[in-house]
Amino acid sequence: MGQSSSDTAKDGGHEDLLSSFTVYLKTMKREKEIISEETIRLIQFHLKKGNIQGANSVISKALKNIDEAPISIAVTGESGAGKSSFINALRGVGAEDQGAAKVGVVETTMERTPYKHPRIKTLTLWDLPGIGTIKFPPKDYLEKVQFQEYDFFVIVSATRFTKLELELAKVIRFMKKNYYFVRTKVDTDLDNEKNSKPRTFDREKTIENIRSYCENTFIQNHMDVPQIFLISNRVLIDYDFQILMDTLIKDLPAQKRHNFKLSMTNISEAAIDTKRESMQQTIWLEAFKDGLLATVPAVGILRNDTERLKVKLNHYQFIFGVDDESLKVMATNSQMPVEQLKKVIKSSHLLETKHEKTLGDTFLKYLEIFASANGGLLATGLYFRKTFYLHHIFLDTVTEDAKALLRETTQKK
Repeated sequence: MGQSSSDTAKDGGHEDLLSSFTVYLKTMKREKEIISEETIRLIQFHLKKGNIQGANSVISKALKNIDEAPISIAVTGESGAGKSSFINALRGVGAEDQGAAKVGVVETTMERTPYKHPRIKTLTLWDLPGIGTIKFPPKDYLEKVQFQEYDFFVIVSATRFTKLELELAKVIRFMKKNYYFVRTKVDTDLDNEKNSKPRTFDREKTIENIRSYCENTFIQNHMDVPQIFLISNRVLIDYDFQILMDTLIKDLPAQKRHNFKLSMTNISEAAIDTKRESMQQTIWLEAFKDGLLATVPAVGILRNDTERLKVKLNHYQFIFGVDDESLKVMATNSQMPVEQLKKVIKSSHLLETKHEKTLGDTFLKYLEIFASANGGLLATGLYFRKTFYLHHIFLDTVTEDAKALLRETTQKK
């Protein structure tokens, strides 16, 4: 049996805990951390003092803030620029799916419209009326659309950014909010160029011309040229969509990064890995909080907490889009039989009785790997928590399921 947390503090074990926590932080780039620097320093302070309960309390509060932190994204731009398609792309829904933002309609609304993310309930995307459709100067426009509620603004255009949009950007910056310029429908422009100049068409040169055309708008208006993201709302894997996502993640406050990462569409294996990496952080923090010194034998690991483990596994499947409902939608969109997609899924069998021995063997492998890679208290206490290993098994399996589905549906196309 492990020591109590009070015994650990008495014999200097808190120094090992502090060392373990510090080593963990060194493996994580600052822009990828999901807890703030202030929170990190407070946890380290409690660990240094041997106040295990205090450290646990800070981590618990941080995890609660991560789960509940609201994320609000404002999307504005000219009518017909692809705002609705962009919002649907960020939400991972098709134009014909229930609750999708209406695409291809004449903009008549003078009010902002909220769209909740279907999986991450704390994330809301706001479709704002184009600034050109409201007879207000940019400052009054921001007040009308309640600018203070948003984490950042995305200004969308299908041609060049208008002078009103540039003025809007200036005011957003003055209000100390982040904004990003997105140029949509790049794929349409490339198709048009290729059709009109089939013999001399140069894809890379055309993309560069589109970018330069946008940049010249800023130069002509005596503004610094910002980073402009060229995207296609129909083919997210191409162009700058992933670069845009990475930029938004980096610029968000630490406690909001986790849910934003989990909201990302599975457009590539790299995007899936980003979600996995963030989920690993929450697993590590939960294990550090709850399982400081407990040890559990591998025998009978599935006999306890089965329902709790099932809830956790189902959560991972839902977040990564490999649950039954997601498979049905994917089957419809890819025009494939749902049973064909289910054949590549392994996570749904993890908690079946016939797989107990296999899961137990995998558990032992994880224990050996982590114990050999981490010395001291980290190896002899924290990493012996059965939940820590099982959650990693669940997460890794679900991650591979998401990648397998991506390959299966991509090959179909």
